Amino acid sequence: MNILYDEQVDGVLPDVDKAALLQALQRQWPDLEVLHQLEELKPYECDGLSAYRTTPLLVVLPRHIDEVQGVLRICHERRVPVVARGAGTGLSGGALPLEKGVLLVMARFNNILQIDPEARTARVQPGVRNLAISQAAAPFGLYYAPDPSSQIACSIGGNVAENAGGVHCLKYGLTVHNLLKVEILTVEGEHLTLGSDALDTPGFDLLALFTGSEGLLGVITEVTVKLLPKPQTAKVLLAAFDSVEKAGRAVADIIAAGIIPGGLEMMDNLAIRAAEDFIHAGYPVDAEAILLCELDGVEADVHDDCARVRQVLEHAGATELRQARDEAERARFWAGRKNAFPAVGRLSPDYYCMDGTIPRRELPGVLHAIAQLSAEYGLRVANVFHAGDGNMHPLILFDANQPGELERAEALGGKILELCVKVGGSITGEHGVGREKINQMCAQFNRDELTLFHAVKAAFDPGGLLNPGKNIPTLHRCAEFGALHVHHGQLPFPELERF
Repeated sequence: MNILYDEQVDGVLPDVDKAALLQALQRQWPDLEVLHQLEELKPYECDGLSAYRTTPLLVVLPRHIDEVQGVLRICHERRVPVVARGAGTGLSGGALPLEKGVLLVMARFNNILQIDPEARTARVQPGVRNLAISQAAAPFGLYYAPDPSSQIACSIGGNVAENAGGVHCLKYGLTVHNLLKVEILTVEGEHLTLGSDALDTPGFDLLALFTGSEGLLGVITEVTVKLLPKPQTAKVLLAAFDSVEKAGRAVADIIAAGIIPGGLEMMDNLAIRAAEDFIHAGYPVDAEAILLCELDGVEADVHDDCARVRQVLEHAGATELRQARDEAERARFWAGRKNAFPAVGRLSPDYYCMDGTIPRRELPGVLHAIAQLSAEYGLRVANVFHAGDGNMHPLILFDANQPGELERAEALGGKILELCVKVGGSITGEHGVGREKINQMCAQFNRDELTLFHAVKAAFDPGGLLNPGKNIPTLHRCAEFGALHVHHGQLPFPELERF
């Protein structure tokens, strides 16, 4: 079933007079940059999920908050949908534009407003790159913990919208755990502050509700994040295994031993060979799987934890154990992991990245099932992921130039996500739902839950103008999806009309 916006199942969007809208924006804000020619719009047709493209009606690039307010108010008055975009690195189509909508690009809001070393906070605009926060905090011995693989390019506004994680989120948490406050504008251009400079506020936790809402509830204009002191030391262990199942069991064994690593990552042989060829990280290319386990903190504690982890890994059947000898080797180990996605991209013209989560105890069985699905669909799958928190990133390799391969990759991806749900997991851990997983939301949630999600959306955006068709499927879409996917002989939402 096509994941692009379909008015038949996603809701009819109002027709927009492009010339009149452009004139209204330019009349109110003569200096506002508005792109409207086809050749100007083309670069904004997609985000990091480049298999799907839509040309936006207009692209707006504001520099000041009053311009953002003006755009939102004009679009609200004219019932024009608005899709907010940061750096465009997202992998779920969350910033995929609409043909009948405005793409609001916040990339020029890229100032670091304040680093407060005493409070250990940073106040930044949404277009600031994730890594730039840590670079600005480094002179004070501080850093920002969430570190997505795209941290060199992704923006903090996008991180908040998707609740991004990263290699070290096992110990230090996702974006939501590292936020204090966000400033947002509603669909009507009204200002709201969610959270505070204090650690907690009374009432419902609207900051947590907003984090991961994928642009459906408001537009971010400022973010206050927590900073952490750099650990005294950090050591990385590399463990090789002769099967992915053994590596999967070792992950659960480490956590069961009461050890919470700073990072615990897994790569299978296809990913190992790709990363080694690309980065020369020193990975054992004959291993079926490797684990990278980073332990950080006080020197004495890290020394003891390394010894304990070694025992666990040996007992789990590791065929090789290596500890990074110095900071340069530690950096190489992590460079291989952080560059695994582009490395795998060298093996195939295209790849499709999944983002399901599962309980750690299910890792061996799920990895085995993915291998079976890979053989069934005739497509290679490279596994490289945050093993410590069960956040899977199967990379499905395909060639979009070959008829039917994209559709086969989509079908395989859907099966993997439904497998994650079946074993007690979720369809997304950090990339978000966007458009990519909109159909699988129908498998994860029932009608009552989806109705509640729509009610929350309506409380912030009654007209449904902010990023429509993302994250929360309509019941009609789920009815159509259910008609195509029969589970245990029963259709989801049997009372809804099938198209």
